[in-house]
Amino acid sequence: MKQATAGRILSFLFLFLVPLTSAYAGAEKGPAIGETLPFYSLLPFAGMLLSIALFPLVLPKLWHHHFGKVTLFWVLITVIPLLIFYKMAGLSEILHIMLADYLPFIILLGSLYTVSGGILLRGTLSGTPAFNTMILLVGTILASWMGTTGAAMLLIRPFLRANARRKNRSFMVVFFIFMVANIGGLLTPLGDPPLFLGFLRGVPFFWTFSLLKQLLVAVVVLLPVYYVLDTYFYKKEGIADLPDEGINEPVRIEGYSNFIFLAGIVGAVLLSGTVKWGEISMLGVHRGVQDIVRDGFLILMGVLSLTLTKRKIREDNAFTWFPIKEVAILFFGIFLSMIPCLAILQAGARGELSWVITAVREPVHYFWVTGILSAFLDNAPTYLTFLNTATGGFYTGVPGPEAIALLIKENPVYLAAISTGAVFFGALTYIGNAPNFMVRSIAEELGTPMPSFFGYMFKYSLIILMPIFVLITFIFFL
Repeated sequence: MKQATAGRILSFLFLFLVPLTSAYAGAEKGPAIGETLPFYSLLPFAGMLLSIALFPLVLPKLWHHHFGKVTLFWVLITVIPLLIFYKMAGLSEILHIMLADYLPFIILLGSLYTVSGGILLRGTLSGTPAFNTMILLVGTILASWMGTTGAAMLLIRPFLRANARRKNRSFMVVFFIFMVANIGGLLTPLGDPPLFLGFLRGVPFFWTFSLLKQLLVAVVVLLPVYYVLDTYFYKKEGIADLPDEGINEPVRIEGYSNFIFLAGIVGAVLLSGTVKWGEISMLGVHRGVQDIVRDGFLILMGVLSLTLTKRKIREDNAFTWFPIKEVAILFFGIFLSMIPCLAILQAGARGELSWVITAVREPVHYFWVTGILSAFLDNAPTYLTFLNTATGGFYTGVPGPEAIALLIKENPVYLAAISTGAVFFGALTYIGNAPNFMVRSIAEELGTPMPSFFGYMFKYSLIILMPIFVLITFIFFL
């Protein structure tokens, strides 16, 4: 059976590699591979996204047991042509995205997941509409200060336990993804990776506070909508009329030491963006010493959390490794398969996606194009691509930090549009932001059915979020 599966994978691999390598072979070779990559090279990334969207819906059992093999298939489809036709330039792109992007990304997620899994909110939690709305508001506030991932991992389990008696829970988790895992991260560089990258390149730490108006518009619309929906289902389910199950237990927190580790993670991330300790080369990829120290410290925080937290706390918290394992495998495939797409975007007007770059001129364009691409690509490099497009368009030849300072002084609406789009549109899809996937996986593990990839989009995010984005467009970016 395993040999037959391997044979089918190799057959499909050959089927895709033949035309793909032919397309690569016709491209002019050069160090800036984004300028020569054919449009056809975007196929593996599209295949990876469609696999995530369709396989759980059409073949759920096969996907659950073999999503790693499917991911590997699309990775090989991407990296083999890059290595064959771009040789060292292709290898450099692969090593860079793995060492400079993927590893720090998964180390941060893994440490936050491990530490937050050691914090247990024990006691009787009542999933009333008022309580749930309060959790969403608190999570939205926390997200800007401990990151969307940290806030989401800290609160999702207590949120689900509080609503264990509720029948209709899917919409609750969807709104949790909207607000805690995405929109709440807008106010500081700690909130979301693209804002942190902007901070590293010269955007002042507190400049993002100017985006409070956009955040308030989204929250002021979303919270009442959620409360009305939750109240409707709460009354329909007759939860208030059900007898209490056992004795009400006072609410208390266990695993306090993990708050110290959580503070350590936030502090390490912030410190790595404020100090410069030089650079070292790792397999030809230049990385800041402070970034390597940060990653080592994050791993240490996770190890200390595992060592010092009682096993019973994690057991009672229904903590397992599957959600972070699933995210690590799938985003390994996403990061590698999107190399051609990011390279072409970064090539600007000289790449196959020049029509996208050249069409972006006004703040409204930056908001929507940055946003839509962030919903399907990694929002951090998308943010940087359009930040560079804006500064290059206004201040050609001016060094990066100086150009950003001028952009903030003379044309801040462009940076506001890029920042808001990169953060808010991450809520449109499960892959728009890493916490989305983790929250969905934890919810399913704890017995809450979640909509499919397309179900999430067409039943929830497009219907609920798009009108809000249109409203924000008219208020701020037209």
